[in-house]
Amino acid sequence: MPTLDYGGAPLEVNADGFLLTPEEWTEDIARFLARDQEGLAELNAEHWAVINYIRKFYLEHGRAPMVRYICKTTGLKLKTVYALFPSGPAMGACKVAGLPSPDGCV
Repeated sequence: MPTLDYGGAPLEVNADGFLLTPEEWTEDIARFLARDQEGLAELNAEHWAVINYIRKFYLEHGRAPMVRYICKTTGLKLKTVYALFPSGPAMGACKVAGLPSPDGCV
């Protein structure tokens, strides 16, 4: 299993950089994954709106939400979500939110 060096502690991830144990996620880990895996220097309020919604949905439903729900709930346009997470909501946002690799369309 691949690991990332998170301040001297290993974070287990899959080959695409998704956390293997979503329960380990913290906001600090999100910032680290954003920098290390997605090249995002910092997370602003819009990033956090997407991240928090995705996490809440995942914890309630056991899967990532479809991107249209992300847009509807956060009030962000699809173009904005892709600008916030250049690798997309499935790869970028879900990874930073600490979810496992999504198996469906997000």
